[in-house]
Amino acid sequence: MAQRSRTGDARDVDAVVVGAGFAGLYMLHRLRGLGLSAQGFEAGSGVGGTWYWNRYPGARCDVESLQYSFSFDEALQQEWEWSERYPSQAEILRYLEHVAHRFDLMRDIALDTRVTAARWEDAAGRWLVETDRGDRVSARFLIMATGALSAARKPEIAGLESFRGRWYHTGAWPHEKVDFTGQRVGVIGTGSSGIQTIPAVAEEAAEVVVFQRTPNFTIPAWNRPLDPDQQRGWKERYAEMRAKARATRSGILYEYSTRGALEVDEAERQAEFERRWARGGANFTHAFNDLFVNIESNDQAAEFVRNRIRALVRDPAVAAKLMPTDHPIGTKRICVDTNYYVTFNRPNVSLVDVREEPIEAVTPTGIRTRARDYALDSIVFATGYDAVTGALMRIDLVGRDSIRIQDQWAHGPTSYLGLMVAGFPNLFTITGPGSPSILTNVVVSIEHHVEWIANCLAHMAEKGLSRIEPTAEAEAGWVAEVAEVAAGTLFPRANSWYMGANIPGKPRVFLPYVGGFAKYTGICDEIVRAGYSGFDMR
Repeated sequence: MAQRSRTGDARDVDAVVVGAGFAGLYMLHRLRGLGLSAQGFEAGSGVGGTWYWNRYPGARCDVESLQYSFSFDEALQQEWEWSERYPSQAEILRYLEHVAHRFDLMRDIALDTRVTAARWEDAAGRWLVETDRGDRVSARFLIMATGALSAARKPEIAGLESFRGRWYHTGAWPHEKVDFTGQRVGVIGTGSSGIQTIPAVAEEAAEVVVFQRTPNFTIPAWNRPLDPDQQRGWKERYAEMRAKARATRSGILYEYSTRGALEVDEAERQAEFERRWARGGANFTHAFNDLFVNIESNDQAAEFVRNRIRALVRDPAVAAKLMPTDHPIGTKRICVDTNYYVTFNRPNVSLVDVREEPIEAVTPTGIRTRARDYALDSIVFATGYDAVTGALMRIDLVGRDSIRIQDQWAHGPTSYLGLMVAGFPNLFTITGPGSPSILTNVVVSIEHHVEWIANCLAHMAEKGLSRIEPTAEAEAGWVAEVAEVAAGTLFPRANSWYMGANIPGKPRVFLPYVGGFAKYTGICDEIVRAGYSGFDMR
């Protein structure tokens, strides 16, 4: 582990990397390959990022394990053995710990250390970075590997401090086993983490009360042990498979349809939805090529899932509450589940629609709604994250001319390619706002960004350049492009965390670039070929 500074003088390094998940680990590895000195800071007591913090029951990735992994090192690809189709949190964390030790990255990472402030010093051409442990580090480059889903949205409910039981947030779960046996448990939230948590908790608890504001579409994972022959086949063709994945819109090898939902008759359309449902996973939303742009086609897919809910949930009133009707399917992140809908058939599980029955307060003994009091021993908040920008906005980040990121982004985040922000020289954001990030296999997007940054730093060194910053014009053009592409889809119709709609007061801006991973990387390549057009390099 890197030695910490305890003096008032800042220690000099070439680069500071904030975060030690997939992005931070790979970035440190690439910086070392460039011969640059780097200091990594990680708020957790271990590496892993999202997969360090999200230890809630049932936590699992919604991208298949053979694709949700690094591709940069062939030996790593060949030696690691995945056990399941969809990897659990524990398995992903073991993988990232293996990566950190295999590439000897721990010596450059300060754990249990949160970056609190960073200020650009224009005369020196460096960033002064400060932490909650008293570190002061001066760096030529500041690279934010803080993650899109890392700033947990903590509950703001009156009376929580009076609760005599225990409460948990899925994004900051205890490391020790939480035993709900015999307990009355309330779960607030039915997004991805809630959908994964609820079935697991229901198997233990005496009673589970689910408080739902907005139902979400979810597709069964049909998770299973990974077939050794399938894993062997992938390892034999990994280079080919990775290249094919990078040429897709999501960076994932799905089966992408080449026809629209209304181009086939009803029988064929239903048969295709059935086939996709039986296969499981988010591949369902690619059953036809127009589900994200044509509302009539989208309605066909949405109604198929609603019919599935009707068939799976015995109580018609409960089934009706679980059916999403306020957004097109896929315009909120499609969830992938294990036994979610059938869990509501259990006698120990009940559903409260908080739009009909709003939560008024947490009491010493449970939760009070407008209609009644619910006695609870534990409360689980599956209330999500301040996505994409939250982690950056929690740092006192001050750029050129003393501009703060909070002020720059007061009306919504701005960036060039999701990689850099005008007014913040030598600051890079891995999978930042305006990049495909959360609409893709994020590991693929991370690898692309890390490699783009590393190549950029190598170019600067070769040309004797010390400073890079996007122009205001290039940034404004990219922000407009992100908005225009989003407007051509159904995504803005949903009040989703893609839009910042889950955070009170957060500007409603579509955060990721929805044009597709392959198109995005092509744009990035063209900008580099044009001599880093849109960037001021000096």
